[in-house]
Amino acid sequence: MNLEVNAIFQIAGIGIIIAMIHTVLKQMGKEDMAHWVTVIGFVVVLFMVVRLLDQLFQQIKSIFLFQ
Repeated sequence: MNLEVNAIFQIAGIGIIIAMIHTVLKQMGKEDMAHWVTVIGFVVVLFMVVRLLDQLFQQIKSIFLFQ
């Protein structure tokens, strides 16, 4: 359970940091750069979620196949 809570806090932390960077860049007038930062943050979080889903499916597979 510790891993899941840690992953949730990591995703939330990345979201907060990306939102702050996006806001600062938008205030500076660099909206293109702000959008790229948001896209890169989304991709990083997406890879984290895919990794966690892979672990979940491996656990489900091991339970139902008795491995």
